[in-house]
Amino acid sequence: MIRWPLRALRSGLRWAIALVLLFEEWGWEPLSRALGQLERLPVFAWLGRRIRNLPPYAALGIFLLPTLALLPIKLAALWLIGKGHAGMGLLVIVAAKIAGTAIVARLFVLTRESLMRLAWFARWYGRWMTWKDTLLAHVRASVAWQRARRIKAGVRRFLRRRVRV
Repeated sequence: MIRWPLRALRSGLRWAIALVLLFEEWGWEPLSRALGQLERLPVFAWLGRRIRNLPPYAALGIFLLPTLALLPIKLAALWLIGKGHAGMGLLVIVAAKIAGTAIVARLFVLTRESLMRLAWFARWYGRWMTWKDTLLAHVRASVAWQRARRIKAGVRRFLRRRVRV
């Protein structure tokens, strides 16, 4: 009797996590590349070299730093929402998510080699990637995802026809 609410909750949670992961996967490479363009400037090139050469645990600290740095910003966004400024609060959360994804993606590119020297990190990273890929494959195989892809393709075709005319 209690099984169906738990299944529904698990499914909803799975979709919520998958949407966050899909956003991060979508933005990971381009945002990392965009932030990497800063390394054309001497100070950022120097900083990138320093981060690449960090020992494993220092690299882990640098990699985790954006999570802690963005926490006050996200709390401020929640405060804005609580004060009745829902639009501004959501805008701050979205901006923080985009900035956080860009920074974490770039830092991972810079620290990956060093992080993989930590046996426990390499093991958990492999497990994480397997779990993430399985979850995203499940979502991408779903009827809802397939339907959304067909709608997206239809909208693109419609817009291409409109632009050509």
